[in-house]
Amino acid sequence: MDLVDGMRVFVASVETGSFSGAAARLGLSPKLASKYMAELEAQLGAQLLHRTTRRLGMTAAGERLMARAPEWLNELDEMTGALRESRRGLSGTLRVSAPVTYGELRLLPLMRRFRAPHPDLSIDLRLSDRFVDLAAEGIDVAIRIGRLDSSALIPRKLGQTSLLLVASPAYLDRAGRPKTADDLAHHICIRDTNLRGDGAWPLTVDGQVRRITVAGPYLVNSARLARDLALEREGIALCPDYMVQADLDAGRLEPVLASVCGPQLDIHAVYLGQPRLARRTRAFLDFVAETLMAGPETA
Repeated sequence: MDLVDGMRVFVASVETGSFSGAAARLGLSPKLASKYMAELEAQLGAQLLHRTTRRLGMTAAGERLMARAPEWLNELDEMTGALRESRRGLSGTLRVSAPVTYGELRLLPLMRRFRAPHPDLSIDLRLSDRFVDLAAEGIDVAIRIGRLDSSALIPRKLGQTSLLLVASPAYLDRAGRPKTADDLAHHICIRDTNLRGDGAWPLTVDGQVRRITVAGPYLVNSARLARDLALEREGIALCPDYMVQADLDAGRLEPVLASVCGPQLDIHAVYLGQPRLARRTRAFLDFVAETLMAGPETA
């Protein structure tokens, strides 16, 4: 067993809480991860982990090693990565989590552009509208839209998305075009349950934020489904600009209450605090931030 392999298993086991979690992160079998751990302890002459049926715990020796091992591994990755990348570019696997629709529409094209000059780089893109546990699932970077929960994660702002009121021209021809925000109470509204709150829409009217109570037969947990239902003339939807801009430009959807502003949601990349980020992670963060902050025409 290589000492480095054993150290990687040790750090991943502590961070994920199990050999199976470490194995999944490192692409090993749980049996092999356990074997590497036992060989590392034998090589160092000290027990590093307490094994229980529920979770692994560190011994005093394990705590001393964990205080330095992650930084040591990062420095090793940085050094060897720099040597490889000077010849071949970025390499290894970059694991990214993102909301489903944003990942499909905005992030995937950016990731393809980012990876194009780096043939030895693999990208593991995991799309989910839940907030994933970065440490447990081995995620390098997660994209979060909206208010960030207080946590130990390091945020980097990528930009903003505006929520727009939209409907199909055919629906508005049939139901009438609302003239004020209060008129929304008399319309069929498609509600996206990913928007946190009590079901009312927080809209800015004459410079003041008001919570407008809306109703309708459709509640969905997908901005894409809300947009699709609006296209099918089912009512008015409140959707992110990146989801509906092409439909607005093509006339398939029409802005509703142009003087009323929907919420603006911040978009962040978040990552675990580490003494040193892997070169591929840092390069990805820089690329995505620079591209998105430059505006939609470059994204």
